[in-house]
Amino acid sequence: MSDGNDYIAWFESLGRTDVPRVGGKNASLGEMVQRLRSAGVRVPTGFAATAEAYWTFVNANALGDVIRTVLGEMRAGHATLAEAGHTIRRAFLRAKIPEPLADALRGAYRELSARIGAGTADVAVRSSATAEDLPEASFAGQQESFLNIVGEDALLDACRKCYASLFTDRAISYRDTHGFDHLKVALSIGVQRMVRSDRGCAGVMFSLDTETGFDKVVLINGSWGLGESIVQGRVDPDEYHVYKPLLDDPQLVPIIEKQLGTKAVKLIYDAAGGTREVPTSVVERAAYALQDAEILQLARWACAIERHYGLPMDMEWARDGLSGELFIVQARPETVQSRREAGVFRTYTLKNKGPLLLKGLAIGDAVAAGRVCIIRDARDLGRFVDGAVLVTGTTDPDWVPIMKRAKAIVTDHGGRTSHAAIVSRELGLPAIVGTGNATELLHDGQDITVSCAEGDEGAIYEGIAGIETQELSVEQLPRTETQVMLNLANPAAAYRWWRLPADGVGLLRMEFVIANQIKAHPMALLRFDTLKDVQARDEIAALTRGYADKAEYFVDRLARGLSRIAAVYYPKPVIVRFSDFKTNEYARLLGGAEFEPHEENPMIGFRGASRYYAPAYRDGFALECRAIRRLRERMGFDNVIVMIPFCRSVREADRVLEVMAAEGLKRGAQNDPKGLQVYVMCEIPSNVILADKFAQRFDGFSIGSNDLTQLTLGVDRDSESLAGLFDEQDEAVKAMIESVITNAHGAHAKVGLCGQAPSDHPEFAEFLVDCGIDSISVTPDSFLAVKRRVAEAESRQRRPPAAPGAKM
Repeated sequence: MSDGNDYIAWFESLGRTDVPRVGGKNASLGEMVQRLRSAGVRVPTGFAATAEAYWTFVNANALGDVIRTVLGEMRAGHATLAEAGHTIRRAFLRAKIPEPLADALRGAYRELSARIGAGTADVAVRSSATAEDLPEASFAGQQESFLNIVGEDALLDACRKCYASLFTDRAISYRDTHGFDHLKVALSIGVQRMVRSDRGCAGVMFSLDTETGFDKVVLINGSWGLGESIVQGRVDPDEYHVYKPLLDDPQLVPIIEKQLGTKAVKLIYDAAGGTREVPTSVVERAAYALQDAEILQLARWACAIERHYGLPMDMEWARDGLSGELFIVQARPETVQSRREAGVFRTYTLKNKGPLLLKGLAIGDAVAAGRVCIIRDARDLGRFVDGAVLVTGTTDPDWVPIMKRAKAIVTDHGGRTSHAAIVSRELGLPAIVGTGNATELLHDGQDITVSCAEGDEGAIYEGIAGIETQELSVEQLPRTETQVMLNLANPAAAYRWWRLPADGVGLLRMEFVIANQIKAHPMALLRFDTLKDVQARDEIAALTRGYADKAEYFVDRLARGLSRIAAVYYPKPVIVRFSDFKTNEYARLLGGAEFEPHEENPMIGFRGASRYYAPAYRDGFALECRAIRRLRERMGFDNVIVMIPFCRSVREADRVLEVMAAEGLKRGAQNDPKGLQVYVMCEIPSNVILADKFAQRFDGFSIGSNDLTQLTLGVDRDSESLAGLFDEQDEAVKAMIESVITNAHGAHAKVGLCGQAPSDHPEFAEFLVDCGIDSISVTPDSFLAVKRRVAEAESRQRRPPAAPGAKM
């Protein structure tokens, strides 16, 4: 019989090469204790019961014979998977732990209690199989964890349950599928000081974006109480995104997303031992689980762990509510996005979609359509219909067999790190989690379309929509001297385009972020106490929950929304256009009707630059400026360039620049790479005619070809009757474009164009290149085609002229 030292290994003696001895989880914990303390990463102290301990337990009770016999009966068709798993687990639970192993476990537990200064320590007992948490062999929730274990007898009982969990139905099925020999996979047990997150908070963290693989962010989910409630999908957690490249500067706070979760319940200690779920308080639901300093600390740890392992990581964290200390309690390789094929984009377009039924968090970026099958309880799993859309409250590992047979998954509860989300990614299924009431709103047999292709908010539509799929490849894409940039407006969808080799963002429309992320008129927020619209007041009050200052709500939400797009291509330029709603569009924002005049022709009315210095909107524009300052100075995105739309005159330009300077946004010197650059939209004939004078005040022009065409030709671009006259390639429009490029370059200002024409017409792209335009900005789905057209045009420019009479 082996001595106790072969059974017990303290974390500080372990490293990543010890997976065969203590499994992936325990080897990783030991690696972090040994190698990452110098980076400040805190891991709760503990020990592992080794694989040798497992084999001692198995051999002493002849459990190998039981496993071999029962699984043989299952393969012969004499027992079902459920019957086989139950028989093996029952044999493990009835088995006796050999006394030498029991003594070793008791002794290690007493030493752990002494180390942390407790008579009998409360510990977490976690499974760590020798074939799990490898990049090629990982699946959510195969074995069990047991929390708040106190006392030697309770520890031994929990160890026995851990060993039995190696033969859950899902674990047996997974090993069969992946070719693992059941009698060659051992289970190590991690016994770790219990972090009192029942009095604090806990969660999950990834060193990349789990939906797109964007590798410049850390994604953190957090909720009150023990972290298992998040993994089980029992709670809708807070969500934080942190931009990694700016974390090294202690003066910056690069938290680019903070979403407040409902956090309706939490898991706490039970007075009788074990854990129980209780409702959270009103105060807890309205507050973020983590402060900004804690979010940044966790993100820095995630970066340190990722650097050390050299690959993306999936981590669990906890904050002790008694000491206030943060800890990393698990770390394993991320296994979905890190294996995804890079350089190939699949885009989905919905045709003839029905009415929107409900929304939730989008998992993945695919679309699926099918019939609803509602399963509310695990006892009803047998009634699931293959190829249906599984709709349920939450899932746990017992649901995996039917999840594999589903076309898509929809849940009432859960965040991006819930069991349903993790497994859906592993299976490559579109899923929408945290809808709130899908099981109540949808019904069995109903046809629906599940869309995860419209950003990080997923949508469920009535009926079976037509689904068009297009694959884009960036391999062997030509380089161009002319910059090809993107038009982006939706922060929720920005990450999905991070692999496109764009030269930056040529147009980021601020009004889209205001309409979708803020939803309220800035003046209604500033004048909230005098708002007459009672319904608008109630909706604004609900939107601004958690913000003492409603103006701060606008600044914070706008800065973070813009930052998600600025982050995708940092440090390449991102041109943010100040709000360019027309009065009728501003009026549709919450509370906006009280602050906007009625205009017969809003298209050429009170819009753009004229608003920014006008008393009716000057204070609202100040909030926009505050958001830009925060984005550049506090969050660190100094790649952001601002742009003034619809600036009618040089005098108006001066007035706007004065207001900006008064709000702390002063144009920088041209030779200062970190200084603020200010561009102007070129969409009015006066911008072309006086290009040299505008160029003295601005660093660049962005040609808005739609408005410039409209005002050059005198054609309402929205008029069906005049649609045949609206032509961006009209000679007059092209003369305007050529003129502004020539004059701007003469004044050392840059010129770009944002519009659809280069996407639709190859000859227009060639015309722009011939004129010497600096950049062309297009929608992401047009990027590859325009990039190739620009390369072809540049190639023709460099080609020597053909000899007279030569054949072309």
